[in-house]
Amino acid sequence: MALVASIHVDSGWALPDMHLKDVKGECVALHDQMGEHGLLVAFTCNHCPYAVAVWPRLIRHAARLKVMGINTIAVNPNIHPDYPADGVAAMAEKISAWGIDFPYLADEGQGVARAFDAQCTPDLYMFNKEGELYYHGRIDDCWKDEGKVTNEELIPAAEALVAGGVAPKTQHPTIGCSIKWLDK
Repeated sequence: MALVASIHVDSGWALPDMHLKDVKGECVALHDQMGEHGLLVAFTCNHCPYAVAVWPRLIRHAARLKVMGINTIAVNPNIHPDYPADGVAAMAEKISAWGIDFPYLADEGQGVARAFDAQCTPDLYMFNKEGELYYHGRIDDCWKDEGKVTNEELIPAAEALVAGGVAPKTQHPTIGCSIKWLDK
């Protein structure tokens, strides 16, 4: 698995008007998922060790963000025949096993990942209530071991967003496994 970092995306970039399917095949519009104050879009998957390591934090932080008026959705761009552990059936199993209580959506054609310029799993994008990119960075400073985190980054960014503050000046890229592109 190739380690890559997310790339810089300018603040203010607009949330694309796109649709994905959930694990039951129901269509979900990204814009319809917006919370009172914003939306966190997390590109992730089931098998990448980087994504697996941060899933518990993502689930816990999503609950905290929900209270703050920021909804969360997870998008799996790795719907690829060579990676059955990331397939829709495996996603449904993870929703149940991990207690994921926000939409976990399949990007089967990878169009959403391409529209976002997503590079890796995980790759996080937080939008304000107007659908403008506010934060594109990591959850915290230690993906591998939550016990060694010294700097939370996602939650302070969310707190600033809700308070009407400016976006964090420093937004560190996430690192993770490369997205498993269908045409590469």
